[in-house]
Amino acid sequence: MVNSINRGEASLSDRFLSVRDLFKSYENSGVTIEILKGVNIDLNAGETLAIVGASGIGKSTLLHILGALDRPDSGTYLFKDDDIFLLNQTNLAKFRNETVGFVFQFHYLLPEFSALENTMMPALIKGLSKNKAREVAEGMLVRVGLKDRLNFRASKLSGGEQQRIALARSLVLKPAILLADEPTGNLDKRNSEYIHDLLMELNAELNMTLIVVTHNMELASYMSRRMTIVNGQLIELKG
Repeated sequence: MVNSINRGEASLSDRFLSVRDLFKSYENSGVTIEILKGVNIDLNAGETLAIVGASGIGKSTLLHILGALDRPDSGTYLFKDDDIFLLNQTNLAKFRNETVGFVFQFHYLLPEFSALENTMMPALIKGLSKNKAREVAEGMLVRVGLKDRLNFRASKLSGGEQQRIALARSLVLKPAILLADEPTGNLDKRNSEYIHDLLMELNAELNMTLIVVTHNMELASYMSRRMTIVNGQLIELKG
């Protein structure tokens, strides 16, 4: 059963994250392909959401817009009191670095860097000292179960360990929002279940809003809300 989103009459500025009338299209060989056609969503701090459905319906496109990696053709994206796409480039980059964490199916680690060096990157970009960046990175790697792998090169670790490094890196600055695009797509069942449990534990510990794009219905079942995209619009799945 599916229902359209209708989340009450509160002012948008009172909400943690609000998207209104989001449109996105692409040109392909002179043909306009409409991907998102009026997406609306409200999310609270600490809420968890799975976006499910077939490939090509716009799940990853929406995730990239929510992470400010891409811009919509039109629409409003409010995070707290900020209209994200009205920010200048400096503040937009700050939003991506400090407020949003990203985990993808492919971990995008630097293979010749250690687990610790990879995890330190967002903290160094923020401007933390090397010692402070090392401290927070070590703490997050210990939290994801990699205490004994701090100085191993990423290329020498297993797929499950590499994805845990990617998760630690995404959370090292304790972002308010974690966006995960098929985070267990390349993992076996045992490692997938470990990442599922870890995501939920960290969501509770950090009170971060978690948005996951996935084909994995087991992972989707962990989330408090499940949605899909139909005809370019985001709808909620009930039951």
